[in-house]
Amino acid sequence: MSENDVPRRAFLRGVTGSVSAATALSYSRVYGANERVQLGLIGCGERGRGDMGKFVKSGSVDVTAVCDIYGVQIDAAQKIAPNAKSFSDHRKLLESKDLDAVLIGVPDHWHASTAIDALNAGKDVYVEKPLTLKIDEGPPIVKAARVNNRICQVGMQQRSGKHYLEAKQLYMDTGKLGKVTLARTWWHGNGYHLRKAPAALAQKPSNLDWAHFLGPLKWRDWDPQQYWNWRAYLDYGGGQVTDLFTHWIDVVHMFMGADIPIAAQASGGVYNYKDGRTAPDTINVLLEYPQQFTATFEATLVPGVTGAAIEFCGTQGRLWIDRSRYEFTPAGRGAQTTVVKATTDLDQDHIENFLECVKSRKLPNGDVLIGHRSAQASHLGNISYMQKRRIDFDPIREEILPF
Repeated sequence: MSENDVPRRAFLRGVTGSVSAATALSYSRVYGANERVQLGLIGCGERGRGDMGKFVKSGSVDVTAVCDIYGVQIDAAQKIAPNAKSFSDHRKLLESKDLDAVLIGVPDHWHASTAIDALNAGKDVYVEKPLTLKIDEGPPIVKAARVNNRICQVGMQQRSGKHYLEAKQLYMDTGKLGKVTLARTWWHGNGYHLRKAPAALAQKPSNLDWAHFLGPLKWRDWDPQQYWNWRAYLDYGGGQVTDLFTHWIDVVHMFMGADIPIAAQASGGVYNYKDGRTAPDTINVLLEYPQQFTATFEATLVPGVTGAAIEFCGTQGRLWIDRSRYEFTPAGRGAQTTVVKATTDLDQDHIENFLECVKSRKLPNGDVLIGHRSAQASHLGNISYMQKRRIDFDPIREEILPF
């Protein structure tokens, strides 16, 4: 049997195991307990700078390089890291021999190539979610992380959230929920998908490289809205499904111990915001899993509807959870609800986990394979929406079945 004949899932499992068996001597660098991590930021937008600030807050990181295609964003990043060198091309930043790790905060259409370049350059990687723009981009990133023996954490911070881990241990792992047949998720009113470009961007700034921003996409003239609110365009990202549902379906995967659906259906559209966007402002997704449960997602941007949470519905109770708390209600009339509030910063916990793994070489909580599977599930929903049909998926080969 040739390598191409090996089912993708088995291959990814195999390379995952090989990393765990590697010794510290197999890595390019062995960290001491007090050694500082030299970090580069690729993508200096609001999210990238926010993450970078939390890396600095850890107290064990020096940000020595920042990169963006827009000079204004670089200036903003250097206010946080004044000693960092600036770059306009991530490949030049990756040539820096003193960098240990990179934080990738670029738009989604740049995630795959930037992450692979960084992993091949021998850098550990923290990349924002979703890991990929397209469903077939995940396995090459996983492979790059494994063959280069690099730590790759995807920014799905619920994996490091203490109240998420506690709720899973207390109610899911013990069987107190009984048989879970439905995981409901929703995320309404996310204003980030409605951002309006500032007047300063009406004309393309001279220090903004629009051609580089487009990267592999077909050419189009300067469009300030596509640059500023790229999440609203399917050329650059997957809309609310990959931006928001990826977080929640990852929690479902973590709690249920199942991460590959066998079918997806979705419906929605641009029903209200006729501003040129191509990502739907209202969307419903339904995923079916071979473990005999379904997971749903609903989201709308229309005013008056807000909130984001997950609800696990079991034969023995209901578990509701979001980023601030969890609630467990046993089945039966008059049952008392247990409410536990979160006490830590999810983003900071996730970044601290990454930094621990950079030193220990253990797989991180949001490992690249986990990130691939959660993005993959979200992509199936978007593919169903775009093709206007049910998508059947082979969970062994991880391939869409013929229509």
